[in-house]
Amino acid sequence: MSTIASGEKAVALSARSLVYSYDSAPALKGVTMQVGRGEILSITGASGSGKSTLLLCLAGVLPPDAGEVRLGERVISAESESDRSRLRRSQIGVVFQFGQLVPEMTALENVALPLLLGGSRRSAAEAAARTWLERFEVGGLADARPTDMSGGQAQRVAIARAMVTEPEIVFADEPTGALDSLSGELVMTQLVRVARDAGTTVVLVTHDARVSAYGDREITLRDGELDAQPADLIDMSAS
Repeated sequence: MSTIASGEKAVALSARSLVYSYDSAPALKGVTMQVGRGEILSITGASGSGKSTLLLCLAGVLPPDAGEVRLGERVISAESESDRSRLRRSQIGVVFQFGQLVPEMTALENVALPLLLGGSRRSAAEAAARTWLERFEVGGLADARPTDMSGGQAQRVAIARAMVTEPEIVFADEPTGALDSLSGELVMTQLVRVARDAGTTVVLVTHDARVSAYGDREITLRDGELDAQPADLIDMSAS
């Protein structure tokens, strides 16, 4: 089992001894790690190394078979699916490789959706959505539907949707994987800029070294375990 430190930052998210298997095939084999508040952490590894599974466990999408995930003092891995779903609509944002925008909705409606699901009034939700679209320089696409956008534009709208609730932490799984290099660079530059301005913690899964370089720190998964360097090892037994 490997343990990875987050440096001197206050801890935003921590995981202890995470185990997860698909049927009898182990994807995570006792991963322990933590992410500092406001940190941008890159998780890298070969295809099949378990990095996307780790992200889904950290984000509360998948409950681990063993171990725990804490967001601050909250043990989210022990909560019900409905509680974790509510958490992802407020304190956690998730971005996937293909954005997963609702095709029938405009950019404005897509970005406002998490706020509406959380009980916000439509006028307030749409005002916040416009602000976040502007922050990602796609404000002019407010009335456009996903089929009318380029891949890079759609991904920026998806990231705006993930951040509209001003979450504590955003998880991004291969956010540039479906984009050309120029569009990917623009998406990452804007994601990092906006996250820094907002003080948002970002956990980024990628196989692309150019994307990983945007992180403050990089960890690598190999066959479901963290490939730790000696200087990164710490004892979390008392935490």
